[in-house]
Amino acid sequence: MADTVKYGIIGVGMMGREHLINLYHLRDQGVAVVCIADPHVPSQQSAIDLAQSFDWPIQVFSGHKEMLDSGLCDVVIVSSPNMTHYEMLMDIIAHPKPHHVLVEKPLCTTVAHCKKVVDAASKRPDVLVQVGLEYRYMPPVAKLIEIVKGEKVGPVRMVAIREHRFPFLVKVNNWNRFNVNTGGTLVEKCCHFFDLMRLFAGANPVRVMASGAMDVNHKDEIYDGKIPDIIDNAYVIVEFDNGSRGMLDLCMFAEGSKNEQEISVVGDVGKGEAFVPESIVRFGTRAAGRDGVHTIQTIDERIKYNGLHHGSSYLEHLNFLAAVRTKGVQAPAVDLKDGLISVAIGVAAQLSIELGRFVTMEEVLDEH
Repeated sequence: MADTVKYGIIGVGMMGREHLINLYHLRDQGVAVVCIADPHVPSQQSAIDLAQSFDWPIQVFSGHKEMLDSGLCDVVIVSSPNMTHYEMLMDIIAHPKPHHVLVEKPLCTTVAHCKKVVDAASKRPDVLVQVGLEYRYMPPVAKLIEIVKGEKVGPVRMVAIREHRFPFLVKVNNWNRFNVNTGGTLVEKCCHFFDLMRLFAGANPVRVMASGAMDVNHKDEIYDGKIPDIIDNAYVIVEFDNGSRGMLDLCMFAEGSKNEQEISVVGDVGKGEAFVPESIVRFGTRAAGRDGVHTIQTIDERIKYNGLHHGSSYLEHLNFLAAVRTKGVQAPAVDLKDGLISVAIGVAAQLSIELGRFVTMEEVLDEH
């Protein structure tokens, strides 16, 4: 067994503890969580209880700087609230000891902050940074990516993604109820889908048009005298530089849905679809027609823990660990450019709703 890779987790709320559980299920790969940092005492205690159940002794810090200075860990997971990512990442990247980083999505809440992180990281070749856009790893999504990249649908013309789901969950101090903290719903939630659109299209976005509102959820909530401002439904159109288009249909008051995510990719030759959580992929060609559509039940035998995201977080960690162990010979699968562009599309969509017009990516990347 290779030397143990020691992890520290910054932010041990719901997602931080989810990472802790995933890493425990990777213990046979030579990993251990040795420290955590979080100023919220109840979250600390929940993580301590979890680690004790795994027989993992952990050092607890109230701040991330103290954790970094301790020298205890080799890899840092950033799963703190969105608006803290920029400060955390800049401190990690600037630290004298190199720490590899897996940062939860979104990379940051603004394009300007994302760009500064990208620039800082470019000066630290000894630090690997992967962005937690783990939906790529969901077995049905991964299978659809394989089908599309194998050119079975031909040149991609249209990508349609529907997410119909439950409202945002309650988080510590309700930080996720306000755009200033999250970057906006289309950044916070939907950077996953903009990343997938770009991956399927094999191209970069040119301009974005969106329509959305806060119509149902959180309207009767008040925090420190303020009413939440996060939208709960939207349509977003993304145009790419190769002529393909993407469309997102988001509804966060649609609990009565069989599938939470439905993805359709259509090319000149055929069409592929993925359904989550049914974990089904369908694929057919124009020539074979409806009777020729194949249905595939997708399973990834590597997954030892399904967790909150159908095994994708487990596979994300497995892939990032491989990059860490090869000391950068294998690049992180989801890099900082992917993180930046997924945020930029979301920012453009939020701005489009505000302005009531198409927003070019050039506007967002140059001015925000």
